[in-house]
Amino acid sequence: MPQYSSFVLLLLLTSTAAAQQAPYDVFPDANAPYYRVRYEASTTPGELQYGVNYTVWIPPGVKTLRGVVVHQHGCGEGSCKSGLTGAFDLHWQALARRHDCALLAPSYEQPQTADCQMWCDPRNGSSAAFQQGLKDLGEKAGHPELATVPWALWGHSGGGHWAGGMVLMHPERVAAAWLRSGVPLLEANPDRPGIKAHDLPAAALQVPMMCNPGTKEGFSVKDGRFAGVWPANETFFNAVRSRGGLIGVAIDPLTAHECGNQRYMAILWLDHCLSQRLPDQADGSLRKMPNEGAWLAPLGKTNAVSEKEFDGNPNTAVWLPSAAVAQAWMQYVSDTKITDTTPPPAPTNVQLKGNVLTWEANADLESGVSHFIIERDGKVLAQHPEESKNPFGRPLFQNLQYSDTPVQPLAEMKFTLEPTKQSKEHTYRVRTVNTVGLESEPSEPAK
Repeated sequence: MPQYSSFVLLLLLTSTAAAQQAPYDVFPDANAPYYRVRYEASTTPGELQYGVNYTVWIPPGVKTLRGVVVHQHGCGEGSCKSGLTGAFDLHWQALARRHDCALLAPSYEQPQTADCQMWCDPRNGSSAAFQQGLKDLGEKAGHPELATVPWALWGHSGGGHWAGGMVLMHPERVAAAWLRSGVPLLEANPDRPGIKAHDLPAAALQVPMMCNPGTKEGFSVKDGRFAGVWPANETFFNAVRSRGGLIGVAIDPLTAHECGNQRYMAILWLDHCLSQRLPDQADGSLRKMPNEGAWLAPLGKTNAVSEKEFDGNPNTAVWLPSAAVAQAWMQYVSDTKITDTTPPPAPTNVQLKGNVLTWEANADLESGVSHFIIERDGKVLAQHPEESKNPFGRPLFQNLQYSDTPVQPLAEMKFTLEPTKQSKEHTYRVRTVNTVGLESEPSEPAK
C-alpha cells in the first residue's frame, strides 16, 4: 500500500479548511462522536490524485467496533460534495448502531470535468487512501480497531464501481456490498476504453452483493444518458452468478439514476448480511454467508420463490439470502413500498430552555424519520418540520441530495415555541414519525 508523506499526515493534526477549495470547504463540524481527516492530492503515480475528506460517526457508548458501514457517493462535483454529509445521516446511523459499526462517508474532491476513474477505480490510490483513513480516524476516535474491522459497502454510480472494485480487491474484508447504478467491469469494453477490467477471484463469490439499477437506466427505457447502466449490471451479474456467486439484482421500478427509495431495501438487506457475517469479536474473521434458506427469482422479474421450489437454472437467477429479504425484495421491485409495522423509538433528552425545545432521537431502522410531533399538555401543538421534503423519494426529516445524503445545513431537532398567554406551567413531549406514518410513544416530558 502506498505510504503518505509526513507532510500529508501532519495535515491530519491541523486545520485544513484553508487548503480546501469550493465546493468542498463547507461541511458540518466534526465534533465527537464525529471525526474527520483530510488528505491533499498526491502527485506520485499510483496514489490518489484528488484531495479527499473522510468523516466517520462512532455510535456513542460503543466499546469495541465490529465493522464499518461505508456510504460512497458517485462521480462529479455535486455528488462528491454530497459526501460531506453522509456520516450525519440518521437512518444509516441506525444500521451502524445496531451492529456496533462506525458509519464512514468519503468526499473526493474531483473537479466536475476531471476523470472520475482516478478515484472510483480503487486501484488508482483510493483503496490505499481509504485504509489509511481508517487507521488515522481510529487513532483520533480512540478506536484503533477501525483499521482492521470488516466493511459493509454502499455505493452510488461511480461509488458502485468503487464498492464492487473493493469486493474484487479485498473480498476477505467485505461483509456485503450494495451497488446502486454502478458496477466494476470484469472484461474490457471497447466502448469504455478508459476503464480497466478487474479480475474475479474465487473469494469474491462468497461476498453477498446486490446490483440496484433504476428501471429507466436501460431496462425499461433504452436510451438516454444512463442507458448503459442496465447492460453493465446484467453483464456483471451474469459473470458472478454463473460461477455460483451470492449476487442479486433489485431493479428500482420508479427511477433513473437518482437514488429514490432504495435505502429502505438497502438498509434492510445490509442489516441481514451483517447479522450473518460479522464476527463476534473485532479480531475475528468474517463468517461464511449461509446459503440454506435462500430464495431465487428470474432475472428482471418480480416474483421470488424458495430455492427448493425454483424450477429454472439457479446460476442465472437472482439470489436472495432469506424468505424475509425475498418478501421485502418483491415489494421493492414492484412499487418500493416495503411494509413496516414497527413504530420508531421515542425521542429522548427533551429539554426546554426559555422558549426553545430540543431533543434527541434515533431513526427507525426500517423506515427512517419523516418528522416530529410536538405536544403541549397532551395535545398536538405542531409538526416539525411543517413539511418534510425529498425530491427523490419518501419525505424525510433531513431531506436528501442526489447521492442519498442529507442536505446542508443539517436539520436540527429544535423547535421555537410561541409565547403563551396563560401563566400556568406547560408540559411538552415529542413523538417521532417514520416515513410510513407510524408514530413513536411520546418522550418523557419537559417543563
